[in-house]
Amino acid sequence: MEFEKLRDIIVEVLQIDPEQVTPETSFEDLDADSLDVYQIISAVSNEFDIEISDEDAEAIVTVGDALEKIKEAQDSKN
Repeated sequence: MEFEKLRDIIVEVLQIDPEQVTPETSFEDLDADSLDVYQIISAVSNEFDIEISDEDAEAIVTVGDALEKIKEAQDSKN
């Protein structure tokens, strides 16, 4: 479920085909610049009602990394 929501956010921000987004895909592969990644992180924070620190955000390179941060943030909330 998290992957689908994250994919939808990425597709909306980057205006790309959903087929391009897999857990292994890097944001660089999607031609996302730092502003795009910031917008994605911000939308993820709002969608999942979580906080992702700047330090954690800098470590996000792939879609899978973002999924891990979402799960970690949700676990620490509970």
